[in-house]
Amino acid sequence: MTALIRVDGLRVSFAGRTVVEGVGFELGAGECVALVGESGSGKSVSARSLLGLVGAGSRVDAAALEIDGADARRFTERRWRSIRGRRIGYILQDALSSLDPLRTVGAEVREAIRATGGPGGRAGRERALELLRRTHVPDPETRIDERPAQLSGGQRQRALIAAALAGDPAVLIADEPTTALDVSVQKQILALFAELKAQGIALLLISHDLAVVSQLADRVVVLQGGTVVEAGETQAVLSAPEHPYTRSLIDAAPRFEVGVPVPRSPAPSASPSPSPSRNFGVSGGHAEVEHPAPGVSDADSEGVRRRGVDAGAAGGGDGNVVLAADGVVKAFRLAGGGERVALRGVSVAVRRGWSLGVVGESGSGKTTIARILAGFESADAGTVRRASDDPRDVQFVYQDPGASFDPRWTAGRLLDEAVGLRHPSLSRRERGVRVAEWLERVGLPASFADRRPASLSGGQRQRLGIARALAVEPAVVVLDEPVSALDVAVQKQILDLIARLQRETGVAYLFISHDLGVIQKVCDEVVVLQGGEVREQGPTPQVLGAPEHPYTRTLIDAVPALPAR
Repeated sequence: MTALIRVDGLRVSFAGRTVVEGVGFELGAGECVALVGESGSGKSVSARSLLGLVGAGSRVDAAALEIDGADARRFTERRWRSIRGRRIGYILQDALSSLDPLRTVGAEVREAIRATGGPGGRAGRERALELLRRTHVPDPETRIDERPAQLSGGQRQRALIAAALAGDPAVLIADEPTTALDVSVQKQILALFAELKAQGIALLLISHDLAVVSQLADRVVVLQGGTVVEAGETQAVLSAPEHPYTRSLIDAAPRFEVGVPVPRSPAPSASPSPSPSRNFGVSGGHAEVEHPAPGVSDADSEGVRRRGVDAGAAGGGDGNVVLAADGVVKAFRLAGGGERVALRGVSVAVRRGWSLGVVGESGSGKTTIARILAGFESADAGTVRRASDDPRDVQFVYQDPGASFDPRWTAGRLLDEAVGLRHPSLSRRERGVRVAEWLERVGLPASFADRRPASLSGGQRQRLGIARALAVEPAVVVLDEPVSALDVAVQKQILDLIARLQRETGVAYLFISHDLGVIQKVCDEVVVLQGGEVREQGPTPQVLGAPEHPYTRTLIDAVPALPAR
C-alpha cells in the first residue's frame, strides 16, 4: 500500500532547542496511527509538521517528510495552503478557543466549506447541516444558529470535527478528538472515525486516552521527551509493552471496573480550614420556589433511582451539606425564538469533605447545574443553598482553562491574584513563595511563573487552572472535566493531589466528568443526568457497581476498555 504520509528522522527545534528528535512513521489510506505520550512529549508538534504549522522561529528537518509522495520539505507557503483542509484536515484540541465566540457554529463550518472549495449560500448551509448531523450534533437545525458559548464542550468539539471534514480530506489529524466527550458520544465519534477509515481516510490520532487508542488505532507510536521509545501494532504494544515508560502510561490510566464496587475511605468530618464555622443558608439572587424535594426520599419517583442517600441529601436537614440545589429548573432562550429546558427539577447536594460526581451525556445539564450552584447562573425555579455568602468559598475549575485566563498575564500573576484573594495581608515575597508552592503541587516547575498561558500545552494550562482554584482555599470546588485534557500520567498525579487535599482540609468537590473510571476513583456519591433530569443517584459503588436505571447501564456499556495484559 502506498503511504499517504511518510515521516523519517523528523527533527523540530525552536531557537536552537530540540523538542522532537528522530520521529518516524508511515500512514496509508484507511489506516490509523496514534501518537501517545505525556504533555510536552512532542505529539502535537510532530503532527503540525505535516501541515507546515509548527510555528514561528521553528526549524524542521527530516530524512523524509512526504505527503502523497511529494517532498514536503520543499513546499512553499502557497503549496501548504493547498494541502490544509483539502488533503489533510485538522481537529484542534482546544474547542472553545478555536471557535470565534461572536460567530455561530454554522458560520464557522460554512467558512471551512468555502475555504476548501465548497458551496456558499443555501447550498453551503445544507452542507454544514449535513456535516453537523454526520458528527452527531444534537438538534443541528437549532445548533447551527447558536454561538459556541451556548453549546456544551462536547458539542463544540463535534462542531470542530464537522469543520475538519468540510474539504473531504484524505488524511485527518485528530488532536485529542474525544477529550471532554461523554462516553456515549465518544462511542459515536469512534464509530464515525471507524466509518471514515473504512472509506479510505487515513487518521493520525493524538490522544492521552489509551482505551480510545486501543479501539481505533492500527499502530501506536509512544513518545517521551520528543523521541520514540516504543512503536508497533496497537494490541501488541498495549497488551505487552516492552519499554518501562509505556508500562507506566498504561498503569496510570484510570480503569472503570465494570460491575465491581470500588469502596472509598470515609471522608473527614472536619470543616474546611479556610472558614471553620459556617451557617447553612439560602443564597441570595436565586429563585426560592416551593418544590417537592426529590432527593429527600429513597423512594423512586418519575423513574429516578435514589439509593442509600439520607434525608439530608438535598440540603434539607444535613449539617454537613455545604452546597445544594432543590428542584432547580433552568431554560435558555433560543436565537430563533422558543426555549430549551436544560434542567427539570434537579436536586443535588454536596457534603463537607465529600465528592459528588455528576455524569451524563453532553447537553444533559451537568455544567448548567454546576454554574447555578457556583452562582454564575440563576435558576428559573427552585432553591439553591450555600453554607456561606462569601464568593471565595466556591471556586470553579473550567473544562477549558485557556478561555478563563487573561492571555496577557503570566502564570505567576494569575496565581498571585488567587493567593491574594484569601490572604490579602501577605507581602509580595510571601505570595511569591506560595505561588511557587502551588506550581510545584500541580506538577509545574517554578520557572513557569514567568510564562503566559499561550506558551503552555493544554495539559499544563489545565494544571494551572486547578492550582488557581485551590490557591483561594475554598470550601467547595466545582471541577468541570478537570483532567479531561491531561495525559494519563499527569491525570493520575492530579487526581491523587485532589484526593490528598480533600483529606487534609475537608474541602468538598462537585466533580463533573464523562470518564466513569475517574468518577469511580474519586467520588463518594454520583448523580446521573439525562435531558436535564436525574435518572439515578446514590453512593458511587452502588450506582456504578450495580446500576438500576437503563440509562446508567447504557453509559457503562459505552466505556472503552484497554486490552487485557
